[in-house]
Amino acid sequence: MSDSPSLPAQIDALRAEIDAATLTTPEEAEAFRVRFLGRKAGAITALFGQIGTVPPEARRETGQALNALRQSAEARLQDAERALAQTASAEATDLDLTLPGRVPAPTEPGSLHPLTQTLEAIQDIFAQFGFTVARGPEIEDDWHNFTALNFPANHPARDMQDTFFLEEPPPAGRGVVLRTHTSPVQVRVMEEAVKSGGGPPIRVIAPGRVFRNEAVSFKSYFMFHQVEGLVIDEGVSFADLKAVLFAFARAFFGGEPKMRFRPSFFPFTEPSAEVDVWWEDANLPGGGRWLEILGCGMVDPNVLSAVGIDPERYTGYAFGMGVERMAQIRYDVDDIRLYYENDLRFLSQF
Repeated sequence: MSDSPSLPAQIDALRAEIDAATLTTPEEAEAFRVRFLGRKAGAITALFGQIGTVPPEARRETGQALNALRQSAEARLQDAERALAQTASAEATDLDLTLPGRVPAPTEPGSLHPLTQTLEAIQDIFAQFGFTVARGPEIEDDWHNFTALNFPANHPARDMQDTFFLEEPPPAGRGVVLRTHTSPVQVRVMEEAVKSGGGPPIRVIAPGRVFRNEAVSFKSYFMFHQVEGLVIDEGVSFADLKAVLFAFARAFFGGEPKMRFRPSFFPFTEPSAEVDVWWEDANLPGGGRWLEILGCGMVDPNVLSAVGIDPERYTGYAFGMGVERMAQIRYDVDDIRLYYENDLRFLSQF
């Protein structure tokens, strides 16, 4: 006959040991868990393995007693862990919250990029003139980027050395390109107006990035930003175009800027002009110089016909300006590359 205590006696002994255990430190709590509740070597787990030695008629009662013992041990451990966590939290907050924070270096306020500031200023001005903003994809097809805008098949802009082609130009391919201007957005706006059945009037600006295969220098970059405008309605004239551009120049540059319109050529406008403003500079001969700010003109009837607008009924004007050039004039920046070098010495000035 075995001299080892019966299972009920062992349960009673463990219960007394559990009640007498001290759990005042994390180490004691962990030792308690391993001693009584460990899955492999825990004392309660070992007692569960002895249920098979109990007479069948007593197994249910013994099992209930073991479950109660395990629940008691688990509750004791949970209470101890909760008390220890509260103690640790109280100790962690025992500090002077009025002390100044420690930082490795003084923080500097951020600001909008000068191109973003210029772009937002341009958009705000034209919004006051009743223009809405339209946007389009930066990856365009030949139709929207060239054909619909009256570019002839042999135009230099269609050459590989001037444009980033993603697919071969027609007839070999579809002529998918990184858009060379935001004028395709104007085409899409006109197409959508005709498709919806409303048609003109149209009064939008199209801001966005454009891409051209150009050598990088102080005055040119392979990527830049444009804002183009389009107005289509009955009775629109070149005088309306001049009035809007004069109003824009006054709002953007301030005062009463001197402006001049020079005849030019663009495939999608006729007549066309380039617009200059007089930039005063006492260090230059004559007290200043003329600076080109944008190109403009009356929308060519072929462009209207291409999108299904009756050129006999409607006329319109379009204009386009480079945001980098406007920012250079506004902030007196002489190198376009500075906008893209992310030099904090430059950006912190704005």
